[in-house]
Amino acid sequence: MDTRQKYSDVIKTEAKRLGFLSCGISKAGFLEEEAPRLEEWLKGNMQGEMGYMQNHFDKRLDPRLLVDGAKSVLSLLLNYYPEKTQIKNTFQVSKYAYGQDYHHVIKTKLRQLQEFISEEIGEVNGRAFVDSAPVMDKAWAAKSGLGWIGKHSNLLTQQVGSFYFIAELIVDIELDYDTPVTDHCGTCTACIDACPTQAIAAPYVVDGSKCISYFTIELKNEIPNEFLGKFEDWVFGCDICQDVCPWNKFSKPHAEPLFDPNPSLFAMTKKDWEEITEAVFKKVFQNSAVKRTKFSGLKRNIEFVGHKEQSKSE
Repeated sequence: MDTRQKYSDVIKTEAKRLGFLSCGISKAGFLEEEAPRLEEWLKGNMQGEMGYMQNHFDKRLDPRLLVDGAKSVLSLLLNYYPEKTQIKNTFQVSKYAYGQDYHHVIKTKLRQLQEFISEEIGEVNGRAFVDSAPVMDKAWAAKSGLGWIGKHSNLLTQQVGSFYFIAELIVDIELDYDTPVTDHCGTCTACIDACPTQAIAAPYVVDGSKCISYFTIELKNEIPNEFLGKFEDWVFGCDICQDVCPWNKFSKPHAEPLFDPNPSLFAMTKKDWEEITEAVFKKVFQNSAVKRTKFSGLKRNIEFVGHKEQSKSE
């Protein structure tokens, strides 16, 4: 066994021990296939008000511009699929936001993995990324064989579905590289058919400016009236395209206590949501990703989604 394979094996073993579902490794370089797709997506204004998507175009496509001497991209998956979900007929929060903010949880694990690499291998220069820098995490995860990008543009894995976070460690050592897997979406169009705002513009192309997650989290202005009555009950994020995906019948509950929900969240009825105060918001979502939308944003979402019900009953 050569050194690169030996190092790759010990890194993957440690990643599993830290609770990651899996770890794939790819050679750091320019993402040739992604470049024209990203350009086309931006030209179509599918980023909506997410102006940051236009920034750092070159860095987004080449991790060597983010980390000096980068040779390898380690992609890691962390399961967040919950054992129980919210009751029906109440306002819904995306499953990934049930527990504590994933950024903090994953960053801690990545730091531990970095320390391990330095102890086992020696001085390794690298950076950890969790959704916070211009890194095309799904493209790198697919390149390293952790799954394929589905028609809803999420990464899909045959054994576990898609309810997981993706993170990266970009390092300056050469390792043993994995190869991509084939696409297993076939003729299925469940995600496209189920999206109430028709955000999946074409297979594998999501118009971010029409996505419920975009409206309820990223959009700072008022939600356009043309989407009234199309959010079902989603007030933070949306899981519709993942919930209907046949591959997610293989999802198994996570084993990360920090992702367990605040019990108050599961007890909330529509009336509780409508009457939520800032104090309750801070208590229920103290360390949650829901804080990203702020109290004012959540209130706006609740009023927007609740508006269709008022119109029905008038």
